[in-house]
Amino acid sequence: MNVKEEAARLHSCGFNCAQSVLGALRDYTGLPDETALALAAPFGGGVRCGEICGAVSGAAMAIGLAFPFNEGIDGEAKRRIAALTSRCTGAFKEQFGCLRCQDLKQAGQPCPRLIEYAVGLAEDIITENK
Repeated sequence: MNVKEEAARLHSCGFNCAQSVLGALRDYTGLPDETALALAAPFGGGVRCGEICGAVSGAAMAIGLAFPFNEGIDGEAKRRIAALTSRCTGAFKEQFGCLRCQDLKQAGQPCPRLIEYAVGLAEDIITENK
């Protein structure tokens, strides 16, 4: 099963957009399923307040795990994660016109479409930069 299929399966099981994206990218993040699902749970519904789309949040979390910036003095890692995250959010915004969950829903964008795009985008960014 590819990441798009796995993300769709997770969403159909009741998980939110962030959980579906981060959970489907387990092979790239190394996170156990339980950890990925728990970590991403609060990010559904735009961090439960209609802000940044959960699918984008899940993609950004996966990219962060694939390219860790965990030493404050590592300027190269800091620049890399900033650039990769900006690429992710920029491509998503270009595709859908915005990043806000509430705005995406008002525009009629269905969550499964956003999930499919975000998980594929994150996988592409990760594989192209490893």
